[in-house]
Amino acid sequence: QVQLVESGGGLAQAGGSLRLSCAASGSISSINSMGWYRQAPGKQRELVAVIISGGNTNYADSVKGRFTISRDYAKDTVSLQMNSLQPEDTAVYYCNCNIRERMRATYRAYWGQGTQVTVSS
Repeated sequence: QVQLVESGGGLAQAGGSLRLSCAASGSISSINSMGWYRQAPGKQRELVAVIISGGNTNYADSVKGRFTISRDYAKDTVSLQMNSLQPEDTAVYYCNCNIRERMRATYRAYWGQGTQVTVSS
């Protein structure tokens, strides 16, 4: 079994910063991508940022230049540094990882429980 545990989030003022972290644990053989999605009330869940094996990253246009995703390969953690936060960044943020468990041949997507980020104007 695999677990994703998120930390960070909370309340920030516009222009402020927050940092999210997600730790994967359990019966992990390999991880080929780690990333963050978000879902605002009444909206669909959307990709925020992802980092794949080898270090390539991809960001939503709305967060480019403000958010930075990083991964600790030794600890199986992914972090999202969010700077210059805006009220429209308010959402529940979810960690998402594609993980191959030990004794399995294929990768599967796992989700964290979600953490609330609220940005006040």
